[in-house]
Amino acid sequence: MSVISSTRNPEALSFTLVAEFEAGVERVWELWADPRQLERWWGPPTWPATFEKLDLVPGGKANYYMTGPDGTKAHGWWEFTHVESPARLAFDDGFADEDGNPTGDMGITRATVTLEPLGDRTRMTVQSTFESEEQMEQMVQMGMQEGMTEAMGQIDAILAEHANA
Repeated sequence: MSVISSTRNPEALSFTLVAEFEAGVERVWELWADPRQLERWWGPPTWPATFEKLDLVPGGKANYYMTGPDGTKAHGWWEFTHVESPARLAFDDGFADEDGNPTGDMGITRATVTLEPLGDRTRMTVQSTFESEEQMEQMVQMGMQEGMTEAMGQIDAILAEHANA
């Protein structure tokens, strides 16, 4: 598995996940920029994602849903606040209704993704910052930490397919 650390910091209201991959920064960036590739790893294996919209530019939006084992759909939205290809992106993240409209349920999480070259490898750091300690605890109780770790664990297989193509 590529995840090398998963850290909760209650004082900073943040959760940080660090992973390293056997691919260059440009290739790892594609995992975020291409909605079909993003669908293959965003969300844990039992809750696969479907991206209906992905506009990876500052001010751009993404709408997606994850489908649970029983068919339940959990909708979400992103609004990109910073895009610096292929090194960094930041977005606000929240829950949405079926039409992709923000619901306000559980507040907004701010995510920052940084890709650092390590020779021909890449270190990806994803930091999620919460509005309050209560929001952070709610997300942890929902399984965010485990879910993100499982999601990132799916990336190696995607990268291996492209390396062998």
